[in-house]
Amino acid sequence: MGSVFPLSLLLLLATAYWGNESVLGRPVKREQSLRYNPPAPFRTSAPFWVRISPESVAVPPGGSVWFNCSSSCPLPQNSSLYTHLRRGKTFSGPAWISYQLLDVRTWISDVRCFVTCLGETRGATARITTYKAPHSVTMEPPVLDGGKYTLRCHVTRVFPVGFLVVTLKCGVRVIYSESLERFTRLDPANVTLIHAFPAGPRDFGQPVTCLACLNLDGLVVCSSSAPIMLTLAWSPASKALASTSFAALVGILLIVGATYLRKCLVMQSRT
Repeated sequence: MGSVFPLSLLLLLATAYWGNESVLGRPVKREQSLRYNPPAPFRTSAPFWVRISPESVAVPPGGSVWFNCSSSCPLPQNSSLYTHLRRGKTFSGPAWISYQLLDVRTWISDVRCFVTCLGETRGATARITTYKAPHSVTMEPPVLDGGKYTLRCHVTRVFPVGFLVVTLKCGVRVIYSESLERFTRLDPANVTLIHAFPAGPRDFGQPVTCLACLNLDGLVVCSSSAPIMLTLAWSPASKALASTSFAALVGILLIVGATYLRKCLVMQSRT
């Protein structure tokens, strides 16, 4: 009996020690230390640019134009062009698309290009200006009236008039220039510029020209009249006055001549 008690005590101690490792034959999982792993940063999209070329262009009414829409996105999800103009052909490459627009007649049109990359959409804008160069630029012969020359320049069928600048030149010297920004008509029109010019002695014999220019956001389209020499021209009133003066002078000369002839005849009869 005395030897059984120590043996039983040893068995109890062994059971308690190994009981920490298993319960009813099932291994017990030891508590492991927890580690904090921060989530990877979430990127919505990569920065990219969108370009449209040309950014500004001017064409005659009814003309066509090409636009190239490009971006730095390696794999664009979508590319589109927004415009009310009629489309023609389309060509594309890895990061660009070229669009043809036909029969452009609106005097100002905006064209927008959009590209979607990694869920983000960006765009670029270009502008089309429609123009019609002057059909003709002519000058009337200068007329002298009241010590000044009246110059008249006629510009026909030009569009848009609001972008027109008319300049009068005597030789290489600019004597008058006018911008027609106040005109907002949206169809071709005729323009007549009238200017009174007090010419000096240095201006006689110089060519006078009229220059009509459309300034379309950097594109300048000009037409010039044929030169007219600045000479002593007369107005109808001046011509009438000159004729009357000449007639009076002739009458005076005839009277003086007749008087002189009569005296000569009288002197000859006395001798």
